[in-house]
Amino acid sequence: MNPILTQSQSDGVILEAKQVTKQFTIGGLLTRNRRIVHALSNVSFSIAAGETVAIVGESGCGKSTLARCLLHLIEPTSGSVMLDGMDAFYILSQDPSTFRRAVQIVFQDPYASLNPRRTIGQSLDDPLRIFGMKDRARRWARIIELLRLVGLPGEFAHRYPHELSGGQRQRVAIARALAPNPRVIVCDEAVSALDVSVQAQIINLLRDIQDKINVAYVFITHNLHLVRRIADRVAIMYLGEIVEMVSRNGLLKGVAHPYSRALFSSAPVLNRDPHAKRQVPAPALKGEVPSPIDLPSGCRFHPRCPYRQPLCSTTAPQLQSIQGRYIRCHFAVQMLESGVSLPKPKEYTS
Repeated sequence: MNPILTQSQSDGVILEAKQVTKQFTIGGLLTRNRRIVHALSNVSFSIAAGETVAIVGESGCGKSTLARCLLHLIEPTSGSVMLDGMDAFYILSQDPSTFRRAVQIVFQDPYASLNPRRTIGQSLDDPLRIFGMKDRARRWARIIELLRLVGLPGEFAHRYPHELSGGQRQRVAIARALAPNPRVIVCDEAVSALDVSVQAQIINLLRDIQDKINVAYVFITHNLHLVRRIADRVAIMYLGEIVEMVSRNGLLKGVAHPYSRALFSSAPVLNRDPHAKRQVPAPALKGEVPSPIDLPSGCRFHPRCPYRQPLCSTTAPQLQSIQGRYIRCHFAVQMLESGVSLPKPKEYTS
């Protein structure tokens, strides 16, 4: 396994994915037309306390499937998720509360994830009671503490979700995730449904909470501006694979994989310094994303890659370390090692 997405090989690692693969079967059990959807393919990474790893990619690349595999909301087809070096499946079979307490999730839509018939206090009370806090007075004190931790007054405990704004509901969702004192929180597009100004508030809130309790985040998003603000490391996914992994400092110097370059080049730039040096934009991607049912041979990105060569269509590249980052590309790695920039893109042909 490539030691990817690991900032340190020390004992500080909390959660680790090892060669996680997830496939879905579509079609009936007795039909000859059953087909396999390759949602994830050998995804490996680890995260340490107080660290934020962002998972970035287009819709359908496998980000949310990865989130659910990390929490064992769905079971990987192969590979494993490790918590403190122990297999999560074994932990769940022996003591489910240990794993559920340690790894929590914040979903994209806070209104859909909160019961509209229960007050905020009741929604926050459930995880406290489930995870063993029997004394009602202690639970109520903890509910008020959680609300204040996420910047909401204690009186909100008596309100219902429809009485709150979208940003306030997401703060409640974060408070509920924090209730059992987790060590890792998976944020699955946790701010994408919010206004830009509210997104900034939630991001600042997440960072403040991380500074206070040293919680780790797996931050899944397609918003590249947020990645630069919150992530310590960024994993870029395409068709169920990680194609590049780069640190925050490395990200400031640019990305290397052709898909990463096109992805970041397509993001609008806000408040650009008019005196800053402008980089040559990457060529726009053409063609459709291949189906995860019928994956391309060789490199999965080669049908859309403007730099592709014959080797790309026959041989799948491996994720390799070079200059402090990991890249899944035959030629980008060699060019980075030699200091040569990528060649001019050739004319796209279908």
